[in-house]
Amino acid sequence: MYWPVGAPRVYASSRRKRKPILTNDDDRKPDSTDDEEDTNILGLRVARHGHLFVTITRSALIVWQTTPVIVLASVTRSTQSLKSYGTNVSVLLRPDSSVAVVQSSLGFLITYTITADSSARVYQQLKEGGHGRRQSNADRVAAEEERRGFPEVNIRFRMVIKVDAGVSEVLALDEELVVATEKPPAVQCIKWSPDNTGNQTSTELLSRMSWIPKKSCVVGMVYDRAMSLAVWITNEGRAFAVQRMISRPQDADEPQRLFRGYCFHTPEKANDLATQASINARFSLLAVGCANAEIHVYTAKDYVGSIPLSHKLGPPASPITTGQLSILNYSPDGYCLFAGYEKGWALWSVYGKLQASSFSTDRRISEMNDEGWLKGVQEVAWLGAGTNLLLVGPCDDRIWLMEMAKNAVTGCFCAANVGRTMLLTHSGLMVYRGYDLPLLSTISADASLWHHVQIPPTYLANQQPIRSAVISSDGRYVAIAGRRGLAHYSVSSGRWKAFNDMQAENAFVVRGGMSWYQHILIAAVETNEYHELRLYSRERGLDDSSLLYVEQLPSPVVCIALTGQDSLLVYTYQNVLYHFVINASSTSVTLVQVGHIALNGIIRAPARVRAVSWILPEHQLRDGDPSQDVAHASIIFLVDAKLVLLQPSMDGDNELKYDMRVIANNVEYFDLMRDQITLTGTPERSLPASPPALEALNGNLFNHGLRDSLWYFDGSEVQCWMDIEELIEAASSSNDMQVPLPVLISVDFYPTSVILNKGVLLGIDADLVQRRDVQFAFFRFSIRTELFLPAVLRRQLAQFDDSAASSLADRYKCLPYFSHALEILLHTVLDDEVDKTLEPGQALLPSTISFLSSFPQYLDILVQCTRKTEVRSWKTLFSHLPPPQELFEQALEQGMLKTAGGYLLVLHTFEDSDRSSEQCVTLLQRAKEAGDWDLCKELARFLMALDESGNSLREALEEMNVNVAPIGSQEKTLGAGLGISNDEVNGADSPVSSEGGAFMSPTTEDQGQGDGDYFSQQR
Repeated sequence: MYWPVGAPRVYASSRRKRKPILTNDDDRKPDSTDDEEDTNILGLRVARHGHLFVTITRSALIVWQTTPVIVLASVTRSTQSLKSYGTNVSVLLRPDSSVAVVQSSLGFLITYTITADSSARVYQQLKEGGHGRRQSNADRVAAEEERRGFPEVNIRFRMVIKVDAGVSEVLALDEELVVATEKPPAVQCIKWSPDNTGNQTSTELLSRMSWIPKKSCVVGMVYDRAMSLAVWITNEGRAFAVQRMISRPQDADEPQRLFRGYCFHTPEKANDLATQASINARFSLLAVGCANAEIHVYTAKDYVGSIPLSHKLGPPASPITTGQLSILNYSPDGYCLFAGYEKGWALWSVYGKLQASSFSTDRRISEMNDEGWLKGVQEVAWLGAGTNLLLVGPCDDRIWLMEMAKNAVTGCFCAANVGRTMLLTHSGLMVYRGYDLPLLSTISADASLWHHVQIPPTYLANQQPIRSAVISSDGRYVAIAGRRGLAHYSVSSGRWKAFNDMQAENAFVVRGGMSWYQHILIAAVETNEYHELRLYSRERGLDDSSLLYVEQLPSPVVCIALTGQDSLLVYTYQNVLYHFVINASSTSVTLVQVGHIALNGIIRAPARVRAVSWILPEHQLRDGDPSQDVAHASIIFLVDAKLVLLQPSMDGDNELKYDMRVIANNVEYFDLMRDQITLTGTPERSLPASPPALEALNGNLFNHGLRDSLWYFDGSEVQCWMDIEELIEAASSSNDMQVPLPVLISVDFYPTSVILNKGVLLGIDADLVQRRDVQFAFFRFSIRTELFLPAVLRRQLAQFDDSAASSLADRYKCLPYFSHALEILLHTVLDDEVDKTLEPGQALLPSTISFLSSFPQYLDILVQCTRKTEVRSWKTLFSHLPPPQELFEQALEQGMLKTAGGYLLVLHTFEDSDRSSEQCVTLLQRAKEAGDWDLCKELARFLMALDESGNSLREALEEMNVNVAPIGSQEKTLGAGLGISNDEVNGADSPVSSEGGAFMSPTTEDQGQGDGDYFSQQR
């Protein structure tokens, strides 16, 4: 769900001039000098709040501000200090950014205090005279703050910590430093300040840790505060999940126990040795990088050692091309994994879809342009809630800031964000507007289909980073929320609305999500005193007096979801699901609570819930009382990456209970089509009008078919249950049925939405562009599509449900690429069954052909399939078809002359050439009568390919009563009119086929793809 955008910005703290790149003709090579090595960046750390980060060189510590990226302060160590303690090796930062720790080459830890002085300012702007434009109160405050500059930062030396046992690895935590030593192998905890007893250090030897093998040494450590968990890597290549134990009084003779842990990665061979690690708290994943550049991802189910392997990520190129793994780092929201290698980098989705990589670059051009961000990564850090990425290459004094675009689903999971692709960047939004355009425009890669929106600078300056964004179901409105407050935007008018009063904007924070109900924005917010649901109208300004309605809640909101015509689901940290009905009239809008469900004992950790929806039975939707919906609804929760289905039932005491079943794992997102269809329809309520989305939508498409389908993406394939009611019935505890297998749809890009009425999956693919006339590389992304109709139809045919397949196909027959979808269906079935001996009941090809025969494009589909398959597959295909001669005659009878021409090659392959020549003459006569001269030309060339002497063509022309001039004559002939010279007619050498006539070439090779492939990849 993350894609790099454009070219990165580059920053450097030194004034070192870049040496010119030498050409291949110049044998001289620049030698690395000590001055250059002194300015190379060796380490980088970002504070938890994201406002500051620090870097080190061999002799200096530098403090930077993140927005904008500027140097605030630096300190350079003296020559005597470097001689006494050694040069800088790595840097650590206390999470609150108050203390920086520099590890030296001689085993010392040098600490510095970092303090901000708000009374002193740097980078102040000089205000020039003149009349400015009229500004709001918020704009004036922001402009004045910008002119004042930025608070000054002071770096002061604190102390030097000598570690006699040698430093192997260091962690900086909130309360202490954790130091892994070498001789002896141990772990020391050094508090930032002494405790009540005056004690500041505690140590535990690894040899006394029963869960670590003897003679092990810790060489790597990473820690995650949200999970309160660390991963240790030992010199033997093992990985351990480790927790800090709570200090308790103990006997003097009892050894001190500081840590407990469990080994979850044991290498079976040298290539599996662990070298890097990263922790994903949002999805409870532990990623371990191995010596062979593979990444093993484990799921931490609990804290007592249940950490099974989830999946593996192979290197994006060969290990020789990538080099060793140098760093792993999950994005702040956990949806993306950055993997840095010695020679490049790659971005993966949380469950393994490769989203971008630097290994498609031309390394020679990268070397020529000195683009260090493409050649390898030594340090990496995420900024701005994941919308920026800091990169540092090996032996480089520059910092590269790469802008990222992330799917809005990462910050606000709702049906509208899943149904419409919207990307959030550091300072703007990108809305894809192809959903409401004609069919072929939707699948276009035209960049103009993206609507670029700039976030108001004032709101951005005051409330960055932007944490969430939501789009309306009809694509007309967008809302964003930063650290505090919110703002909303109209796509049609291009106007933003934000708070004019800074105090009102800072009075609340959006937490729990947002959603649009027509032009009404529903936001779950927290103030200093209350947890609320607020309703804002797009037609009014943003201030407290413009609130349409406020509903107070007893606890914070985890997530909200619109479902049905006017229902709102609200799930809270108290493990209670509330059901509200949106009561709208022409003058007011209110929320009416009609039910709630306590899920204690069912959902163990409410904070792990990412999304919620429910499915009501048809009878309850039509005639039921909304207050009884909670008793009939089957609830879908997305907990971490598990899709959980809760089904209501009554126990022996006639009380409501829920049976839980996990129906899918590794779910990155899901899409329930009932929610999408309702959202894109016109509500029956009399809320002030907002035109319905997808006006061109064929309503009959959703009367049956895929209206009740459930889709999800697991990091490798899109999977679909065609009927949610069937899934609910199978998952019920009252029967022993297995959950039906979903339809699998493979994609080679990241899918972002399902466009049900157009039969395609829509997604994004990032490409790295290098040009010789531009001295920098940049990323651009394009829209990609994949037809899902062939896979769905195949599943229905495999289940012998021909009526359902016919009904579904009938709803898509108006698509211009419908015949292409049927062709793909035949092609995939044929490829799977060719050269296989199957029982009559097991073969799917006969039923597929029978199904296709009911469509008028049947004969064309067969011809197109033969053109795109090898000749060896024809025998399998035509063993279930009438003789080619019969198909040829059917095409002639229906006037499909070009289609009939396609069967000539089949006739030539299966029958003698004389027979195929006769059919060619027949078709040539029909083409002449129809005036199709292009087809006549191709048929003439076909005859020339069959008989190079030209006799067959001469005889055919004579049968058609067409005079053929003798050799050397200048008389114009039919052959000349067809683009065939007299020499060719009289036996001279001629090409086998011409442009546009590949289907006429009598060859046994694969014919390749022809025109009409709407979904072929374009690179």
